Amino acid sequence: MKKAFSIKPSWRWGTPEGSREFDRLLDRSLTFREKLEWLEEAETLALRLRANRVKNARRGTGPRPARSSTFRRKDENV
Repeated sequence: MKKAFSIKPSWRWGTPEGSREFDRLLDRSLTFREKLEWLEEAETLALRLRANRVKNARRGTGPRPARSSTFRRKDENV
């Protein structure tokens, strides 16, 4: 990071607008090199996710069901 600064917590960061404001605040503190590293990590993650989807498609396995739908109580009427 360019320089040390303190960020005081705020409740408004819990809102969508406040969250975007907080992201912009943090982005301003990153150097160009740090931004490039972040982009490279995001690209690597995207490529791994794509490769995993392709591998699962070849095996014929789809996405796993959500836990909430898998572990229902017997007496639930859904």
